[in-house]
Amino acid sequence: MSGDAPTLLPMAVQLLDAVMGIEVRAYSFPWSRANFVDSIAAGHLTHCLVAPDGELLAYQVAMAGFEEWHLLNVTVSPAHQGRGLATQLLRRLIAHARCTGAPWLWLEVRPSNVRARRLYAHLGFEQVGVRKGYYPDAHGQREDALVLRLAVPPEEGA
Repeated sequence: MSGDAPTLLPMAVQLLDAVMGIEVRAYSFPWSRANFVDSIAAGHLTHCLVAPDGELLAYQVAMAGFEEWHLLNVTVSPAHQGRGLATQLLRRLIAHARCTGAPWLWLEVRPSNVRARRLYAHLGFEQVGVRKGYYPDAHGQREDALVLRLAVPPEEGA
């Protein structure tokens, strides 16, 4: 990746081959193409970070609720992890939630996803619950989901 900043774009059907290429490399239990198509069709908030050379680096999908946003998926290409791209996407989502007047941002995360949990804690998310057996795991069992919530902070200087 060059020193140029990536461009933020809405997820579009034209990007789905690249999205799926990342999704299947990043997860043992990836979303299906239909999950992404349905999210786009439903009008969910989608963001893609694209490098100047056109390479897809990261993406996220979030759903609006009543006075809240729910993060459904945030993924960084394994080749580009550790560069602050997920943080950039999440800060964009937090700003969007603030602009829409939503006081809460919710998500679920696997207890085993320590890296994501650290990022969410750094951004101010707090665990408020557990969904038992929410995720499939590699051993044919189920893994709980930690339910995290962020009180969307007001604008600085407000």
